[in-house]
Amino acid sequence: MAKMSAEELVSRIRSRPKGATDTPIAVRRAAMERDSAKAPLVAGTEVTAVDAGGRPAEWVVAAGADPGKVVYYLHGGGYETGSCATHRSLASQISAASGARVLTLDYRLAPEDPHPAALDDSLAAWAWLLSQPGVTAGRTVIAGDSAGGGLAAATILALKDAGQPLPAAMIGLSAFVDMTCSGASHVDRAEADPMIDRSMLAGTIAGYVAGADPKSPLISPIFGDWTGAPPMLLQVGTEEVLLDDSRLLAEAAEKAGVDVTLEEWDGMVHVWHFYCGLIDGADEAVAGIGAYIRTQVG
Repeated sequence: MAKMSAEELVSRIRSRPKGATDTPIAVRRAAMERDSAKAPLVAGTEVTAVDAGGRPAEWVVAAGADPGKVVYYLHGGGYETGSCATHRSLASQISAASGARVLTLDYRLAPEDPHPAALDDSLAAWAWLLSQPGVTAGRTVIAGDSAGGGLAAATILALKDAGQPLPAAMIGLSAFVDMTCSGASHVDRAEADPMIDRSMLAGTIAGYVAGADPKSPLISPIFGDWTGAPPMLLQVGTEEVLLDDSRLLAEAAEKAGVDVTLEEWDGMVHVWHFYCGLIDGADEAVAGIGAYIRTQVG
């Protein structure tokens, strides 16, 4: 299949309506599962279901991956949708690019299970992961896209507060880390973003926060104390309303002395990494993720 340009991808996405806020959540979940099933795995990838601290999870392992190198990956979907299955293809791409095994987690979803359910599941799975033979925090990277990027950041803050072992690095892809939506890009990029708008985010926030303080660092990690946190790579598209989420997180972490690599990808949309094989920008971004992981964990 011939690859598209970024402009062609945006045009194709824009030809479909944005997700309706009144669509039943079960319908949205099923649609995401159905659409994601079309994405192939990297040839030779092995997938193994496991129980990670009481929640369903999957090892996604590309051919030749080093068993001692691990990416702990938290899927996106606004804390309301998504699963191991929806992100299986992307996990296989990351495993192949990094030469590491990838563990994905089916954490509990809102609104049935609001904050802190997802965070509790992530912390339990992290503890389970570190109990596995050959796995060490120093050779493990935590990563996630969109809400999963926010959950990865919150997991680091919670681990740090508890004095628990931290991963070697964090990777956030179009990370949703500010549930106050304070960044100017929520307005400035409203027309440019073909996928997300403030009304969609408002429903997501209400279901996940469920009356808690949206400024809590474990809900909006831009407000956290990042002193002593590991290095982080943040990739975000310039056409996203969430552009400033990554900028604000990078600013907060850098002020605390964290080694931050912030990459703003020109013309790219929310989690464009899903379009590996269809646009060069997705292939290049995942290759960069792989190189970063190799640098951090050897």
